[in-house]
Order: sequence, then structure tokens, then C-alpha cells
Amino acid sequence: MAYTTISKSSSFHNTTLYTGGATDVSSLSFQPDFVWAKKRDGAENHGLFDAVRGATKTLNSNTADAESTRSGSLTSFDSDGWSMGGSDGIISASGSTYVGWTWKGGTTSGLSGGDITPSSYSINTTSKFGIYKYTGNGTSGATVPHGLGDIPRLIIVKRLETTGSWQVLGNGLGQPGATSYGKLNSKDGFASHSNRWNNTAPTTSVFSLGNSAEVNASGGTYVAYVWCNVPGYFKGGLYQGNGNANGTFVNTGGRPTLILLKPNIADKDWYLIDYKRGYNGDMKSFYPNANAAETALGSGYIDLHSNGFKIKTTDNSFNGWGNSYQYWCWMQTLVGTNNVPCTAR
Repeated sequence: MAYTTISKSSSFHNTTLYTGGATDVSSLSFQPDFVWAKKRDGAENHGLFDAVRGATKTLNSNTADAESTRSGSLTSFDSDGWSMGGSDGIISASGSTYVGWTWKGGTTSGLSGGDITPSSYSINTTSKFGIYKYTGNGTSGATVPHGLGDIPRLIIVKRLETTGSWQVLGNGLGQPGATSYGKLNSKDGFASHSNRWNNTAPTTSVFSLGNSAEVNASGGTYVAYVWCNVPGYFKGGLYQGNGNANGTFVNTGGRPTLILLKPNIADKDWYLIDYKRGYNGDMKSFYPNANAAETALGSGYIDLHSNGFKIKTTDNSFNGWGNSYQYWCWMQTLVGTNNVPCTAR
């Protein structure tokens, strides 16, 4: 078992299943500063909310749309969950079923360094997760401080005031990719260009930006979600497909509870898979790049284990011969009091 600084991952990240129409969700052991919600039983945009931008401020991972304000959506971030303003399809249509993926924030002051100081932020140095709102300066090589004390393995950036695709830092040979980027709202494969991350890998103190309007237009406003590897809790990496039903085993160092996955090839969806909506032999997924309802992956596509996940299909979306696959995995640590049952619902 890998050493971890987190003895109970559900104190920092959780997956909640609920029925729409309720005024709030109050089952968490922490206040979430980031909530990603998705309707399960019908087509609807993904809804992404964070405390840094403020309640009711909505983004959709499946579109390039600018930030919108939805008064009936998430109205407050509470000590044990979140409140909702009414029957809003994106997060709480009456009678519909939903999933909410949540992350705990942290300190909101004291960040310094870099060329662009975020105007507001929330940083958790234990779970190595941060949310940052910043204004671009249009200069290649500009750096943004993150204050997490480790090298980010997942950075997701979205421009707020106008349309623009979601930009995701790629993993190259298991390392952060200085030029590699994907688009969360698109089936496009990962590509390389210096104008996203300036050919510069993130460091333990800052991440670098190019001059693309989608990450750093002069005067443009952006939000960035940043995670670093934490043994037994979060890991970002890359695996190679073998085209065999006895596919690759990816050792993550803990039992996966949520996996974000994208083939490096074009015309393939992103996948979001969690342990509460299905388990081995009955896994279900969403496409972050599409508004589709929850989709069954089929029997035996992927199995979750105590220390990683096993691919069990020849489908090119998960295991094509010679293809590579980006993954980011949040995990249930195997120490302390965190061993909750993996029960599908």
C-alpha cells in the first residue's frame, strides 16, 4: 500500500447520488468548493459550480459556452453539501436522478508569486487541489502561482466571459506534458502547441501559460482547476492499449472512486466513471464532452481493484492496440476509516 497523507479521502472528495426537486444535499462531511453535477436519466448539460466564481455561476463541460447565471441552480456551498434554488434541469429537475462529484477547498488568502496573481482562489494543500480565477495578460510564458507545493498533474482551464473550449493539461509518458493539451468539450485527440502551456511543464509553485485566447488573452477572465498527485488519493497518468480482452492493468495505488479518461486519438469521447453508479461487470459512464444521459459501458469493460483498474475490452475507446490513454483517478485510501462499500445504485 502506498504511503498517503490522507487517511479518509471522503473528507476531501465524494460522489453523491440524489433525486432532483430537493432544496439541498446535506450528506457530505465537508463543504464542497467545487461541485460537478450531471443528470443521469436524460440528456442535459453538465453543470460545474465553484465557490471561487460564486454560487449560481454555471459552466458546462460539454460546451464552449461562456459562464451563465442560473438562479435556480446551486445557490450556496454549505458545511455539509450544497443548496439549490428550484427545479433547474442542470442540477435539480423534479423527479430526475443526478450525480454530484464534489471536492473540498481550503485557504483563500496568502498566495503569492508568478506573473499573474489570481483575483480569488481556494487551495487545499493536503489534497493538493486548487481553484483559481485569474485575468490573462496575453504574454507567452506568463506564470500563475498555485500554492500546492507539488507538480500539478491535471489542469483544466476555461475562459469565462466569452466562448472558448476547455483546455486540459496532458500527461506525456506519465509526466505532465509541457505542450500537450486536450479539449474537455470535444472528441478531438490531445494535440501539442506551445500557445497553451508555453512548452513549459508546471512546477511545484507555478503553472505556465502561452498566449492562446483560450488560456491567456489580455483582459480575459478564466477559471483553473488544478490537482497534484497524492499517493493513494489522486493520480494522473497514461497507459498503453494492447488490443486484447486481457487488457492493461493500471496501478494507481488505491481503489478508484472516480476516473476521468480520454483516448489520445481523435473522434473519441471523454469518460467519467465512478464506483457508486455501477461496479465491476456493470459500469456506467458519462461523456464530459456531451449532454447524453448515463450510459452502460457493457459487461466487463473495466474492473476496479484495491490498487487500480483493469481494462477488459478490445474497444478502441479504452484499449486499442498501440493507442495511448490519458487518465486521472481519484481513490479511496485503504487506511483509517475510509473503507466504504462499493455499492452500485
